[in-house]
Amino acid sequence: MERAVEPITEAEAPKRIIDVRTFWQAVGLRAVGTAVVTASASQGPRGFLALSATHLSADPPLLMVSVDKKTSALQTIVEAKHFAINYLSTQQSELSAIFGGRGELQGADRFTTAQWTTVATGAPALVGAVGVLDCRLEDVIEKENAAIVIGRLVDFSSTEEAAPLVSFRGKTL
Repeated sequence: MERAVEPITEAEAPKRIIDVRTFWQAVGLRAVGTAVVTASASQGPRGFLALSATHLSADPPLLMVSVDKKTSALQTIVEAKHFAINYLSTQQSELSAIFGGRGELQGADRFTTAQWTTVATGAPALVGAVGVLDCRLEDVIEKENAAIVIGRLVDFSSTEEAAPLVSFRGKTL
């Protein structure tokens, strides 16, 4: 659905209702690297498709991820005190659907569909990912139905020849 950009006045802004579907349409206007955030604790590995994973600060080196409170991986991140941001390659596009909750696989079963290793913190790292950012948990800020998870970058790796999988307007490219 095409929507022309129409300027609105400050007086009109409070009248606009942004529901969940409209929110994701708006957020989807930014092209981002498709990422799966992972952690591993007592119940095994957990992961989810992260539509919001970005840097917070370079000094100190902090990253942040937005996590829906209903996502089982949130409790795993809190218990494990770590997480890894795995940026998918174009060769790993099926993982976007799997970790995005489309399909029957859940929890640790999602990790049976690809080759994984671990990074320094113990978080699962996807073999062949464009990049893996290994983070030690620093803080969790809860707001509404989400949590902002902040982690200190402790290590990273990259696969130079891998082409990034990009998410744009709800599709992977």
